[in-house]
Amino acid sequence: MCCGVCCRLVNVIPAVKSLTTIAGAPPKRPLNGYMRFVKQQQPLVVREYPDVKAVDVIRKIAQQWRTLTADQKQPFQQASVVAREQFKVDMQRYQSQLTPAQAAALKQERRCRLAKRKAIRRKRELNSLGKPKRPRSSFNIFMAEHFEESRGTTTQGKMKMLREDWTKLSTSQKQVYMQLAEDDKVRYKNEMKSWEEHMMDIGREDLIRRKETHKNKTATKGGKQKSKVKEVKTKSAGATTVRSGKKA
Repeated sequence: MCCGVCCRLVNVIPAVKSLTTIAGAPPKRPLNGYMRFVKQQQPLVVREYPDVKAVDVIRKIAQQWRTLTADQKQPFQQASVVAREQFKVDMQRYQSQLTPAQAAALKQERRCRLAKRKAIRRKRELNSLGKPKRPRSSFNIFMAEHFEESRGTTTQGKMKMLREDWTKLSTSQKQVYMQLAEDDKVRYKNEMKSWEEHMMDIGREDLIRRKETHKNKTATKGGKQKSKVKEVKTKSAGATTVRSGKKA
């Protein structure tokens, strides 16, 4: 299927150049071997299967990649290695042209980007483990109930209209949604209790809310401290009794 393509790619693997990136923007991270294969095959698969969904196109390409031999994969992986070396050269040159303030900003941006990726991965994991959804506010319940019929052609426009409608509601009208929000809090509390017990059972204490863990530790620590105080008081009382006996 792609042996000819692989052979052609071997001959076009670029050599690492000394200077490639202008100072205006940081160099982009290179694709790994598999993603290079995907990029090459995607237009071919789409042309062959025009009615197939994008996600199914990727599945087909992934299946093709799994059927390749190590020799067939090697050109894509080798191109990735060369691209990584080029990326290092480009990044070193780019960083050498930055002011201290720009370097600090770049470092902060990278830190934020990594934190965002970590948060996304964690959210996906929690969803896969069936973590209960957080309770909704009274306004959120009102918004979900009236969103479809709300005035406005865009999502932002609808939300703006809904906020205005919410402010016009009387206290008694809002009370209905406030009660629903309170009920949702109870639902969340009960579901979280069951979910966290399940996480304890499967050895995932790291996913349990810190406040709950801290509360349990504090309670245990408090119990130990009370025991120590009681023990000290008992010893002090005993010492006082002994001294009184000696005086007598």
